[in-house]
Amino acid sequence: MTSIAPMNLDQARFNMIEQQVRPWEVLDPAVLALLDSVKREHFVPAAQKALAYVDMELPLGQGADQVMLAPRVQARLVQDLAIKPTDKVLEIGTGSGFTTALLASLAQRVVSLEIDDATARNARTHLQQAGITNAEVRVADATANGFAACALEGPWDVILVAGSVAEVPSDLLNLLAPGGRLAAIVGHEPVMRATFVTRTGDAAFGTTQPWDTVAPRLRNFPEPSRFQF
Repeated sequence: MTSIAPMNLDQARFNMIEQQVRPWEVLDPAVLALLDSVKREHFVPAAQKALAYVDMELPLGQGADQVMLAPRVQARLVQDLAIKPTDKVLEIGTGSGFTTALLASLAQRVVSLEIDDATARNARTHLQQAGITNAEVRVADATANGFAACALEGPWDVILVAGSVAEVPSDLLNLLAPGGRLAAIVGHEPVMRATFVTRTGDAAFGTTQPWDTVAPRLRNFPEPSRFQF
């Protein structure tokens, strides 16, 4: 593989922030600073390093659904969740660990669930090498037994579903703390919406869908029938 000069990666990182991320209304200074300091090339597969800052999903080599989301999508999800230093965060779908690193850099603690063992091992290595000490990657099917693995340390201040689902399961919403926020990409191709849900009361939730994108499905999430009379 051809080596990539550090200066080229620095320029690519700058271009990503200025040409991809900012135009997508990611303007939070803390998030922009993280995109510069958390080196994305350290989280991509070695064969993909030259593409680390390209505006595209990158395959992680463990199946069609195992991808690294495009940088602008990762950045916008993290920004719009408005992470606080006291937040306890649950991430479903660790992937490369890059979004995990962004979350952990802003939050008190992150627990990330990854269904694929090899992907989880790689993510742990990436996080360790990046010096992230407040994120734990666990191998688990988040949906199993009524989302039991998600409930172990709930309620959560923030839940990020790091992929697309047909709908947001109520079992996850019930794991939000008062004032807690959940983000997921909801819908069916070709149109999906970034969906943000805030717990406003015991059984009250507010929902916004501020932008569109498309992402691979997360495994084993419910797929309600789309058939209508």
